[in-house]
Amino acid sequence: MPNDDRSYRGSYGVFDPSHMRTYPLKVRPNKVELDDYVDVAALRRAEFRPPTTPWFRSGLRGGGADQSAGLRELADYIVECHRAGRPVVALSGAHPIKNGQIPIVIDLIERGIVTLFSTNGAGSIHSFELALTGASSESVRDALPNGDFGMAFETGAYLNCTIEIGAELGIGMGEAMGRLYCDADFRRQVIDRTFERYQDTGEYIKPYDGFPYLDSCVFAAAYRAGVPACIHASLGTDIIDQHAGFNPAAKGQSSGHDFLVFAQEMCRFTGGGVILNIGTAIMGPEVVLKAVSMAANVGRAPDGLWTGDFDIRPFVFDDETRDETQAYYYLRDQKSIATRIPKVFGGVGFYFEGLHAETLPALYQCIMRRLGVN
Repeated sequence: MPNDDRSYRGSYGVFDPSHMRTYPLKVRPNKVELDDYVDVAALRRAEFRPPTTPWFRSGLRGGGADQSAGLRELADYIVECHRAGRPVVALSGAHPIKNGQIPIVIDLIERGIVTLFSTNGAGSIHSFELALTGASSESVRDALPNGDFGMAFETGAYLNCTIEIGAELGIGMGEAMGRLYCDADFRRQVIDRTFERYQDTGEYIKPYDGFPYLDSCVFAAAYRAGVPACIHASLGTDIIDQHAGFNPAAKGQSSGHDFLVFAQEMCRFTGGGVILNIGTAIMGPEVVLKAVSMAANVGRAPDGLWTGDFDIRPFVFDDETRDETQAYYYLRDQKSIATRIPKVFGGVGFYFEGLHAETLPALYQCIMRRLGVN
């Protein structure tokens, strides 16, 4: 355990994580491998196949037999913003990262189109495991009965040390992840501190020379491009919080820095811009809602803010009745991202229903063809 003054002084019994058992990451079976990742070069050459699932645009149900009209309209505005130097922000849940669609976002970052990327704590965990071993996503059903779920040593030890050292340096969690992947001195500090605290059994991966699958990592791509990558983390929601090295103060501080980085980016939307919310039904909408209010509060309200929300659920939000007794009222991505925020700030909101493996590649193809890239 870290040697500091974080002892609990409250009135109740608390769990002692120092007794938790771990195991080497390399022995764990995984459900996801990099072979599942989309090939963006092949995608640019592939035939355009727009999804046929329903879509929504600013108060009206999308028309037509497929999503092509809505995707092309959104892609056109993304390219317009890119060429004019306006922000294009992408927020992602963990599933697009582990399920193979994140190379699309990486490519948009490397082309200078996406100007800020955000995810949650789970997104950073899958990114780490894929960059280190080329695989991620354990079977919760199989691991839970014996308490093995979430207990891979390298994931908990290295990421908690990364967050802690980042907090000591006064940087955000996302930037600390970028340094773990791209800064050899920072990475060495993380690994060395880890084995000052834990016995080295010789079974653990020590990536002193770098991460073998770095090209899969959105945090590495963002760090190299000078693009902010933010992690909006919670306490007790991530598997690294189960480990003895969990430092809640460091996690809160560094994620708090990332929130303020995100809020500063919202101040750039005064001339327009785009927010893409990809598979995050709670984190993304809530972070955006607070950040745009902060920007407006200091006289930097967005003007011409367009949004694209991508999720598998049917669009059912009704902004006219606003009936709080109905389940649809609590679908925050449909309410905030696709409807209210663009409406308030003079923009257009889209909702594209369907699998990310269908909707995101189609949007990417529209963007590339609008740019004349193949």
